[in-house]
Amino acid sequence: MPRFFLPDLIPEQQLVSLPEPVVRHIQVLRLRLGDTIELFDGRGGEVVAEITRLEKRQVWVTTQQRQAISRESSLTIHLLQAISSAERMDFTLQKGIELGIASFTPIHSERAARLQGEREQKKHAHWEGVAIAACEQCGRNTVPMIHPPRHLHELTVNSSAQHVLLSPLGQHALRDIVQPPREIVLLVGPEGGFSSAEEQQCLAMGWQALRLGPRILRTETAALATIAAMQACWGDF
Repeated sequence: MPRFFLPDLIPEQQLVSLPEPVVRHIQVLRLRLGDTIELFDGRGGEVVAEITRLEKRQVWVTTQQRQAISRESSLTIHLLQAISSAERMDFTLQKGIELGIASFTPIHSERAARLQGEREQKKHAHWEGVAIAACEQCGRNTVPMIHPPRHLHELTVNSSAQHVLLSPLGQHALRDIVQPPREIVLLVGPEGGFSSAEEQQCLAMGWQALRLGPRILRTETAALATIAAMQACWGDF
């Protein structure tokens, strides 16, 4: 069933006029009168609705009762991803949301793709759109928080979560984490990895360096493989 995001609270059992972006999407999918769709507001619930009026630029649906359906993981994963090229960054965010991450923070680092000023603001808005589209596709009713980009030196470590830094120089693997965590902060470097100075800075702050086997993975592969492994070990896989 097609799913669409509505940022406002969705009225129950009422005739609702859909916003223009959703109308365009419905037209692209060539939906017809009587077809049913799902609407969600990003706050944890969804509403099934039937298309009851269809015009060139407007679509009305009749909504049913709101269902509080959660598809969130029992393991809270916060992904901190060094900024990579546009396609790789979008892919990492999209698939990370499908895999169940709770939040996403782009990170500035020495070897990361450069963003600043208005371009950074536009990218942040773009990533929020990628997150919404990913939730529409995978069935999540809660849209993960997309934080503005931060610099590596601004990061802090707190005792309530497991802080993991992916590094080919790491001496430990995921299986070495004995106590099953409920919350993980995962820091992944850019194409080319973090510099030695950056890694030492993270280790000094309390990040635990982990290595994913003997092979060097691309930045997007490393992030997604780790998230999937974490979900298999301690989450809902």
